[in-house]
Amino acid sequence: MTEEKLAEIFNQFWGYVVQSLSEPQILVQIGAIIIGYGLAHIVTPKIQHSLDELQKKISGAFFLKIADAVFSVTRPAIWLIIQFLVLAGIQGTGHPSSILSVTCSLLSAWVVIHIFTRLMQNTTWARLVALCVWVIAALNIVGLLTPTLEFLDSLAFSFGDTQISMLKIAKGVVASIIVFWIFLGVSRFTEARIYKSKALTPSVQVLLAKLIRVGLIAAAILIVLSNSGINITAFAVFSGALGVGIGFGLQKVVSNLISGVILLLDKSIKPGDVIEVGQTYGRVHSMGARYASVITRDSMEFLIPNEDLITQQVVNWSYSSKNVRLRTPIGVGYGCNIPDVIKLAEEAAASQKRVLKTPAPRCLMRGFGDSSINLELRFWIADPEAGCANITSDVLIAVWQIFRDNDVDIPFPQRDVRVQMVEKPETS
Repeated sequence: MTEEKLAEIFNQFWGYVVQSLSEPQILVQIGAIIIGYGLAHIVTPKIQHSLDELQKKISGAFFLKIADAVFSVTRPAIWLIIQFLVLAGIQGTGHPSSILSVTCSLLSAWVVIHIFTRLMQNTTWARLVALCVWVIAALNIVGLLTPTLEFLDSLAFSFGDTQISMLKIAKGVVASIIVFWIFLGVSRFTEARIYKSKALTPSVQVLLAKLIRVGLIAAAILIVLSNSGINITAFAVFSGALGVGIGFGLQKVVSNLISGVILLLDKSIKPGDVIEVGQTYGRVHSMGARYASVITRDSMEFLIPNEDLITQQVVNWSYSSKNVRLRTPIGVGYGCNIPDVIKLAEEAAASQKRVLKTPAPRCLMRGFGDSSINLELRFWIADPEAGCANITSDVLIAVWQIFRDNDVDIPFPQRDVRVQMVEKPETS
């Protein structure tokens, strides 16, 4: 039945084409359309150059976006203007102009749809939306929308107790493209507003953005399934089985997802924190659903699973405050004046820009060593993300410099070797 209907539709269409091409008035209109496109193709580069120069003079992101959307349809807009002029001339002479009218309507719909989708977001989804909307508009303009829908509805097959037709599938595809485009656009807009908000902490921003995206995607899936005529309750058993499979097969993945939510809620680790996990020390760059990105001082990026941040010991150098106290041992000779040496060490540490003046650096005597008097220099910094080893090195260099200028002895281990001569006993 379907093959006979397809053959009938094709024969009717072919007969209409052959009959139309045999009429001079139809050929004149088709020729006018082809010539109009050729003129638009020739004129467009010259006009486009002038429009590009004009666009460079436009200020403001909003007006620049409008100009980009309008100027992107230069060729079809010029073609449309030419076709309107030809259509007005033919209608003025009283000749038929049905094909030209349809062409102008199709071009108008394409220009309007393209500008609208370009203004929203120029992505692959936007192009798919523009194509779907234009195809529907085109079928409606030429009067084939209702016959096409009836034909797609007639192409049906049974899947269990459910009757599925090509019309339902087509509706599902079109609805999914439009719904996902709208919802993803709303998600991007909302996330941008959230990340710009200064009232929210970075962890709350990430959590809200992810919850909104997941919620919108889930809502989009439900809308598409409902629009396609699929009974959502039929997925109850499937979702239960899927839950069991997730519990066993995707245990680690789910654990990382839940751990990520916990980290975002308790704010123990957030983007920008300086943390140390095992042998990894660096700044938290971002937090995802499965892992946290930590960038070290060597610009190496470690992807640490969220579960490890929950179960392992983590040193957060900037949890409640970014102020960090560093310690470095110093040894001086026994012949030095220790109070003066302590003041010199504190002055050397205070001379570094990254070392905080409050609390001030402190140098303490820790004990008597084998070869030196052991001191410990303590100082504070407020930017651990800039590195701790480098500032410790700078402080030690400053200490060495000030000790050398003031003749402070920095000893090193020495060992005395004594050789005792032993007389060899005489043998008889």
